[in-house]
Amino acid sequence: MKKNLFTYAFALCLSIFCFKVNAQTSGGKLKPEQAIMDVRHYNIAINCNFQEKSIDGNTTVDVIMKQPTKTLVLDLLDSLRVSDVAVNGNKEPFEHKNGLITINLNKELPAGKAAIKVIYSGKPRIAKRPPWDDGFTWTQDSTGHPWLAVTAEQTGGKIYFPCKDHPSDEPNEGADMYITVPADLVVAGPGLLKGVSKKGGTATYHWQTKYSINNYSLVFNAGDYTVAKGSYRSVAGNTVPVQFYVLKEHAAQGPHLVEMVIKAAQAKEKYFGEYPWAKEKLGIVETPHLGMEHQSMNAYGNKFRYTKVGGQDFDWLMFHEFGHEWWGNKVTARDWADYWIHEGIDTYADALPILDLEGRQAYIDRFKRSAYGIQNKQPIVLGKDIDEASAYNGDIYSKGGFFMHTLHYVMGDTLFFKTLKGLATDPQFTYDHQNVTDDVEQYFSKAYGQSLKPLFDMYLRTTDKLEVDVKARPGDSYLIKLQNISMTLPVDVVTDKGKQRMMLSPQGQTVASKTIPVIDPDSWYLKKVVLE
Repeated sequence: MKKNLFTYAFALCLSIFCFKVNAQTSGGKLKPEQAIMDVRHYNIAINCNFQEKSIDGNTTVDVIMKQPTKTLVLDLLDSLRVSDVAVNGNKEPFEHKNGLITINLNKELPAGKAAIKVIYSGKPRIAKRPPWDDGFTWTQDSTGHPWLAVTAEQTGGKIYFPCKDHPSDEPNEGADMYITVPADLVVAGPGLLKGVSKKGGTATYHWQTKYSINNYSLVFNAGDYTVAKGSYRSVAGNTVPVQFYVLKEHAAQGPHLVEMVIKAAQAKEKYFGEYPWAKEKLGIVETPHLGMEHQSMNAYGNKFRYTKVGGQDFDWLMFHEFGHEWWGNKVTARDWADYWIHEGIDTYADALPILDLEGRQAYIDRFKRSAYGIQNKQPIVLGKDIDEASAYNGDIYSKGGFFMHTLHYVMGDTLFFKTLKGLATDPQFTYDHQNVTDDVEQYFSKAYGQSLKPLFDMYLRTTDKLEVDVKARPGDSYLIKLQNISMTLPVDVVTDKGKQRMMLSPQGQTVASKTIPVIDPDSWYLKKVVLE
């Protein structure tokens, strides 16, 4: 059982993440009114009423309009009621229905900068099964203190603030959040804590990030927290503050998790470059739900349940969600159709501690086992302009991760890891510059020196497996060829002389062997072998 703990945890992760509730979702076809809008900054100010399970406040969306318009459109769920809208300080008529705030301007708004302020209130949607069903979780810790968590990945930030809810547009200049809660609670949020102001029986926490950020990371948690602190020197030489907002009742557990996340950061930096938000913080917050990747404040609810990797305590949930700081938050898909860039590459990264701490064979065995979790019922990439709910399925994790494992074998250790780190650190593919699958393919193909598109297409755009035909020939020889891919690929082949790496093609290659050749014994490929 011990050797299967990581596999069990990985399978558990896949199974539970496959049960997201289909709801009003994020992304899809970009609305024409929003296509001409470039969001620059969000300013979110809300008051949380724990007794009523309600909020009230306002959000200002700073935008640059690419062309003049008479209509502005923002996303906000109908569970909240909008009372006023102002554009550049002028009140404007609006309609709020079907999750859209449509602002019909009194006069045409010219191209250029604009500030849209929306005042609203109400009871935000309550999450029924967070984090797979989005919304607010109003609960209590075991000591009776109020505890609030917000999750929004599938539905987007429109759960509680007006936004342009599309992955292609992050606020380039970051966001400011002013969250007011009862004075005995602490608010954890993204970026840096700029200040806490207390008035009467309430406290307002001002969190600020100057980095671009996806809107589902613009969430907060409030509870009876204390902060376990640490720091580490990054691979680039910066001192990064580490903060774990842990419930006071679990304060004794805090320092060890801080030590573990510092080790995780160092492990990730080895392969992907410096922690992306080094100028702000590395943050984790304890939550009543299992967890979620929220930029610079990852949600953690795994209840300190550790396994062992290489004899060291290992928290699979913390490690996976933390990996999204690179894959999902720094390197981001601009269309949910390309969701595997987040989950597939990050799932692959989950195996790297096994490679480093337990060796290559343990790493290979891990992927052999993970292949059983691949459903292969539909392609990972379904096209373009796909919403989050449609794009989400377990294979973006398991098959996406296995694809990176295959790419690792095809390219070889040195070139693959150099290219992977390049993708995570190249300004053309990070922060404000989102990506689609073709961008990733072209980057890896350029590094490889020939097109990898047929391999990308097979794994990501079809449910096909690599077909290898082994045909017996006279004189203890065999013709081995690839059947369904238009490129040459390296494949391990075991003959009576042992294992050798061969370059196989659709034209085929003849090998001499007194025994039937064994194709790809370490399962670097998802494949089908036909013996004739």
